[in-house]
Amino acid sequence: MNPTIESHFENLNSPDKNTQYEAYNQIIEATQQPVDWAYEVWDQLKEDLNDPDNHRRSRAAQFLAHLAISDPEKRILQDFPAIWNVTYDKKFVTARHSLQSIWRIALAGSEQKELVVNHLVDRFHACEEEKNVTLIRSDILQALRNLNDEVNEEKIKRMAMELIETVTDPKYKKKYLAIWK
Repeated sequence: MNPTIESHFENLNSPDKNTQYEAYNQIIEATQQPVDWAYEVWDQLKEDLNDPDNHRRSRAAQFLAHLAISDPEKRILQDFPAIWNVTYDKKFVTARHSLQSIWRIALAGSEQKELVVNHLVDRFHACEEEKNVTLIRSDILQALRNLNDEVNEEKIKRMAMELIETVTDPKYKKKYLAIWK
């Protein structure tokens, strides 16, 4: 692994929050494109999905979502349930950050895209009883929008519009439609 990237991962454990944040941003930036070091950190990130520290769980889910494009072995398909589980984290901010980045897994290929989209659609319908249903639904629709912006598939937009049509409250329907304007 490149020494700079290695130091960013080490800096995630710094006692200084600014150093941690800078390291996080550098890793996110590096993983916008495929990288050759994904498997050097993969197993540790997978372990971190269950770490007692919610920041570690959140970062692990986000980093794995970003590393999906660097996963020719398609490990993400097997590890997806553990990542998806973090979107239900007891700490809502952790759950939300994970949910907001999970769409990136869909950029890795058609199998991954189908898996992610199906989970997002199912969650949109099933989250009615969750505490922050409107935020969760907004995040799901934004995730679909982000994915559509990357892959430009009419099917994804159509699916999002169908989800929005199921919403009965006009205030939230309007809010959700604004995501797609």
